[in-house]
Amino acid sequence: KNKENVVYLSNHQCTVDWIIADMLAIRQNALGHVRYVLKDGLKWLPLYGWYFSQHGGIYVKRSARFNEKEMRNKLQAQVKAETPMYLVIFPEGTRYNPEMPKVIADSQLFADKEGLAVLKHVLTPRVKATHVAIDSMKNYLNAVYDVTVAYEGTVDHKGQRKVAPSMTEFLCKECPKVHIYLDRIELKDIPEEQMYMRRWLHERFEIKDKLLIEFYDAKDSKRRNKFPGKCVHSKLSLKKTLPSLLFLGGLTASMLLTESGRKLYVKTWIYGTLIGYLWVSVKA
Repeated sequence: KNKENVVYLSNHQCTVDWIIADMLAIRQNALGHVRYVLKDGLKWLPLYGWYFSQHGGIYVKRSARFNEKEMRNKLQAQVKAETPMYLVIFPEGTRYNPEMPKVIADSQLFADKEGLAVLKHVLTPRVKATHVAIDSMKNYLNAVYDVTVAYEGTVDHKGQRKVAPSMTEFLCKECPKVHIYLDRIELKDIPEEQMYMRRWLHERFEIKDKLLIEFYDAKDSKRRNKFPGKCVHSKLSLKKTLPSLLFLGGLTASMLLTESGRKLYVKTWIYGTLIGYLWVSVKA
């Protein structure tokens, strides 16, 4: 329940996963501390790409193009400034999508070649960003949160896993429930060397895979659609969400209801996007 400086590691299926991190953070009064490690192409998102950069987000390129020094420098600068840290990383590097069997097969083939356990419901995790994050902030972090997310209603009539809900589907309540399994891990229990951390991270994803196999594939139907252990329904009080809803809703509505407001709204998107593009280009 207390605010902590953490690295948050989760499986990745859809854009809603970003919101799940916010859902957990707001329950610790740490919503404004959430920062993301994002794939480099997302920096070109209109307005949001610039916002994430300004809010402490870190854009990374994959595999051989990964710039460890740049990421380390950004994190150490935030540690030096004593910036509250709730750093969200999706170690798989891309979404697990049942409709993209080649991505899943390639991931499984890579794990097999490397002598690692082959995973069914998650992709083989990549260790670089996780290692740099934990190593750069090891004297600043309180813990690592290992989070496993499953969306109820994502199994078809044949018992096969379906694609996780899109943001629109989620907001329209087409996903009945979100199931979240969280382990809080002390830093002393995590290997420091990258080679050993890679093995540790894969073992954490083996645990995720077993949880998800139980969730989706359990032979006993009563054990499906839930994680093992005691279930806690986490309700959120209106006082944590209503003020921001009223403020942002009122601000947006007041702009859209007048001609001058609508012009300002459009110009904000256009010029804000152009300035954001220029900013991230220079910073890159």
